[in-house]
Formats: sequence, structure tokens, C-alpha cells
Amino acid sequence: MTSIQEDTATGSGGTTSLVPARIDRLGWSRFHTRLLIALGVAWILDGLEITIASNSTSLISSKAALHLSSASVAFSVGTVYLLGEVVGALFFGRLSDKWGRRNLFMITLGVYLLGGALTAATFGHTQGWVYWLDATRFIAGMGIGGEYAAINSAIDELIPARYRGRVDIAVNGTYWAGALIASILFLVVVKQLPASYSWRIAFLFGPALAFVVLFVRRNLPESPRWLLMHGRTEEAERAVEEIERHVEATGGKLDPVDESKALEIKPATNIGFIVLTKTLFSTYPRRAILGASLMITQSFLYNAIFFTYALVLTKVYGVSSGSTPYYFMFFAAGNLLGPLLLGHLFDTVGRKKMIAGSYFVSGGLLAVSAFLFEAGALNAVTQTLCWCVIFFFASAGASAAYLTVSEIFPIEIRAKSIAVFFAIAQSFGALGPWLYGKLIGNGTNHTALFAGYLLGAGVMIVGALVELGLGIAAERQSLEDVALPLGASSGAGSGRPSRLSNITGAPRPPAARSVVDLPPRHDDPGRR
Repeated sequence: MTSIQEDTATGSGGTTSLVPARIDRLGWSRFHTRLLIALGVAWILDGLEITIASNSTSLISSKAALHLSSASVAFSVGTVYLLGEVVGALFFGRLSDKWGRRNLFMITLGVYLLGGALTAATFGHTQGWVYWLDATRFIAGMGIGGEYAAINSAIDELIPARYRGRVDIAVNGTYWAGALIASILFLVVVKQLPASYSWRIAFLFGPALAFVVLFVRRNLPESPRWLLMHGRTEEAERAVEEIERHVEATGGKLDPVDESKALEIKPATNIGFIVLTKTLFSTYPRRAILGASLMITQSFLYNAIFFTYALVLTKVYGVSSGSTPYYFMFFAAGNLLGPLLLGHLFDTVGRKKMIAGSYFVSGGLLAVSAFLFEAGALNAVTQTLCWCVIFFFASAGASAAYLTVSEIFPIEIRAKSIAVFFAIAQSFGALGPWLYGKLIGNGTNHTALFAGYLLGAGVMIVGALVELGLGIAAERQSLEDVALPLGASSGAGSGRPSRLSNITGAPRPPAARSVVDLPPRHDDPGRR
């Protein structure tokens, strides 16, 4: 094995470490593949859960099942679930930064499993059982929301820098694999069963998968970066050594360690959400605007189209409600293929070009399809084909938005930052289905929906412009080069001041320029 410099205590109460450099110099191995499968299932679960809920609404509301109104069921299985995701992201995001990535990705998966299983145990249609349904959907949503914060952090901190972009984008894109799987299961299994219990079987698919994955995740290590930032240096060393052994044992390559990448690190300070939000938009204003813009724009477009696609097919094109899942499978396939086929370009061509390009192309194609729609040139099949092509690019861009907010902020606040921007995006994204539902109406006012499609196109183009102006060339860069930890300086004895004072309110040191960042203002924690 390559000789590696041991971490040593510094005179300033911290340690000098090569842990991040050792992780980033690893070659791909079966360890990383196993890690990817075990953690990436979070997005499959979310896509599966939302698609199952959407398709099960009519079953749950039937007399043979709970005999609830369609509005009541939609609120319980959809709106309440999304609210749970927001609360879960914020709650578990904070705990992920405090308790560790591994602890939280076990807890959040367990919370989702519990909520999903309890949903299937909703038996009556009295008001008490409606509250039960609401509570169980909220719990399941909390688990998935917490997964977003904990899993994105863990993947970025454990995957070598040269692969981080394509891996994160592909993982986020597997949401649509879950949606595709759910559609197939619904058609092949659920629709063949009696309505009285078929929806219960549908809601057990996700928890069954989560139960299996719990056992796979048990053997994953804690993020050595997180251990290091919390003063647990010896544990971080052991975790990296274990990963290196796995990599060597499975044929992976260990490149030499660049000792110039050593970091002098002080233990992290626990930061609350109020201080965090103020810090994001004062210390890191350009990065905060970038993250918020990318997340809000993609969330608005996705929620607007995804939650109303069935209405467009049935009310505008006259497709029967029983046939919409077939159209949706093609829509989901386009969304899945985009991140899988384009993901590597975000590491090679670069973040700014690819993110801005995917937003521009998807917005431009949506505008073209809007004019075709207004001209009456589209039918159900060609409209679906247009969506497939548009969201082939939009899906890659949306996945890159999650990648952006998970890599441009320091490790001490990474999970909480993801949670904050996820909550902001969901809040704005919730306007999309409401607005487009109004525009669709009874399906006869094509001009209103035409204007809505142009609005969606404009929103994505705004996101592209923000990326061009504020984007960060983070491709193939260590996380510590993109965002220096708050309590770190680059190199042992470098004399660089800690960035902790930016959070705690002490006098702020002069901003330092990162090799991959924008012109320095307040929001530049990178390494010289």
C-alpha cells in the first residue's frame, strides 16, 4: 500500500490530516458500487412511493376500500407526504450534521419503512382513520426527506472527486427508476387484485425494499470526512484504512497521496437553522442564490408537469384514466436515461456548461412544444414523446441541482444546507401543480395552458442564466477545494485562519480565493 502520512495534532487544538486526499485518490472498485446501490435506493423509494400514491388514489377512494373523497385521499397520500418530506429534510438534516451520516441513513430508512407499513394498516373510513392515514403518510415522507439530506452528504463525502458528479447525478436520476418500477408493478400486480386490499399491497412494495436495504447499509462505514470534522481523528483514520482495504481487495487502484492536500482542521461547531440561513445568504450570497435558483426552477417545472400529466392526457387528449400509466412509463424512461447517459459529461465537459446547457435545452424544447401544442399539431403520443425528450435533459439538470447544493458548502453545514434548499424548492414547487391545474381546467382552453408551458420554459432558462453567471467549476475537484471546511486551513502550519468565525459571529477573516470559485466576496471559503 502507498505510504500515507499519519494525522498529527497541531498546536491550535486541531489536527493535520490527509483523510480527504486519501479518499479522492481512490480508483473505482466494487466497494463503491456496493455503496452506490445501498445509498442510491433512497431516490428509487421516493419515485416508487409517489407513483404508487398517485395511481392508488382512485382505489383508496372506492367503496370497496376506504370510501373517502378523491380530494381527501389526494391530500392524505400526496400533500401530507410532501409536507413530511420538507419537515424530515430539515429535522434529520440537522441531525445528520450532528450525529453522522451513517446513523442518519439508517434511522431515516427505518422511519420510512415504519410509515409505509403503517399506511397499509389503515382500515376504516371514520375521521379517526383519516387522521391515521395522514399521520402515516407524514411519517413516510419524513423518512424520505431525511434521506435526501443524509444520503447526498454521504455519497459526496465517500465517492472520489473524479467520479462525484456522474455518480450523484445518476443516483438522483434513479427516482425515475422507482417511478417506472411502480408503474409496472401497479399494472401487473395491483390492478389484478380486488380493490379492497390491492392498494395495501401497493403501499408495502416500498417498505419491503427498504427492509432488504437496511441489511446492506449495516456494513457501510461512517464518512471519514464527518468523523474528522468532529474531532474523531483516529476513527476517521481507521475508516479510511478499511475503505482502502476494500478497494485493494476488489481490484481498485490506490494512487499516490498528494501531501500538499493536507488540511489543518478544528472540530466542528453545531449550528442551528436560523444562524445557518443567515450565514448562507450573508457569508455565501452568490452560492446561496445559485443553489436556490437551480432548485426552485427545476422543482417548479417538475411538479407542474409531473403532477398534471394525467390531467393533460385525459382532459386535453381524451386518454382513458386506465391507460395513463402506459404513457407515464415512457415519460419516466426519458427522465431516467438523461442522468444515466449525460452524467459523465458533468465531470468531463464541466459543471457550468452542462448544467446551463441542460436547463437551456429543456427550456427551449418546452417552448417549441408549447407552440406545437397551441397550433394543434400534437396528440397524446407526440405530446408524450416531446416530454420524453424535454425531460431527458431537464432530469440531468435537476439532478445536477441537488449535486450543486451538496458540494458548494462546507462539510459542517452540508446536510443542513441540502435540507434548507430542498425545503425552499418544495415550497415554490408546490405552486406548479396548483397553477397548471387551473390552466388545464376542463381541457378546452389551450391558450391558457400554452402560456403555462411558456412560463415553465422561461423558468428553466432563468435557471440556466443564473448558472452561467454564478456557477462553480467543481468538476473533479476535492470537496475541500470547492468549499474549505469552516474550521480548516490548507496545509499543516499554513497560517490560514479558521472559517469558524464566519458562523459564530466573531470578526471575519479576509476572504480567500478558491481555484474553482467566483471572484471573492464573502462567499468564498475555498483553498488558494
